[in-house]
Amino acid sequence: MISKEILKKIKRIEITTRHLVDTVLQGEYLSSFKGRGIEFTEVREYQEGDDIRAIDWNVTARMNSPYIKVFIEERELQVIFAADLSGSLEFGSKENLKSELMFEFVAAMGFTANLNNDRVGFLGFSTGLEKYVPPKKGRKHVLRILRELAYHEQKKKGTNLAQSLLYLSHILRRRSTVFVISDFYDEKDYYNSLKVLKFHHDVIAVVLRDRRDYSMADIGYAPFMDPETGDTTWVDTADKGASEKLKKSAEAADKKLLRSFKSLGIDHMVLNCGEPYIKTLITFFKQREGRRGR
Repeated sequence: MISKEILKKIKRIEITTRHLVDTVLQGEYLSSFKGRGIEFTEVREYQEGDDIRAIDWNVTARMNSPYIKVFIEERELQVIFAADLSGSLEFGSKENLKSELMFEFVAAMGFTANLNNDRVGFLGFSTGLEKYVPPKKGRKHVLRILRELAYHEQKKKGTNLAQSLLYLSHILRRRSTVFVISDFYDEKDYYNSLKVLKFHHDVIAVVLRDRRDYSMADIGYAPFMDPETGDTTWVDTADKGASEKLKKSAEAADKKLLRSFKSLGIDHMVLNCGEPYIKTLITFFKQREGRRGR
């Protein structure tokens, strides 16, 4: 059972999403994501201006008059949320944790996909597979995914993006739009795994960030625990040199990450704790649509 508090939160997100789909996101979503291709529907008589490459020569010969094949775009998508469930997402310095931001994003996009009659699936990972929900249609299925995400108990707190992405590549038999949602903090190299996944699927990276990824609050000596290993380190947060080192290191890591996405042709968006994500989502859709139009 989903608690009343989480149900209330889900309902709020669903109402917001439905309004956004009706007013803003519907066209953006449809324009931003390609369907599986085109599907033959019928033949009809040739009309001036039709593409002669679509002429059905067999029917034309039988009818002694030119006929063309008519196709429609097969719009139905399969959308997969590959969600990082490691310990590092249980962090946030403002209104919400990274894990809560991820929950809201999956809810908003899940309901948007459902309103467009797309199939939705879910894979949760840490150092390996935590949970897999095969893609299906329907609001109840989106609610099941949100329930799994809200009540999931971590098996392990570490991160292994490479292994998890390869697993996803092996189980997805149909071309899918895959949202990889993570802070992407993993010392192990996962570039080749992203490359394999991208070769067969439309991959979108959703990078979760918090302002404290780049700076420390000045609270004197304080213990900092690594949520994935449990190790604790005492840090002098008043040390400006240490703060500057943290900022430069985090910014350099982000630049390297974004270069990797660019070299692989992977679109990405950055969501920040405590900031509205809908505006970022709409901007992403518009930019993606613009790139497709060129």
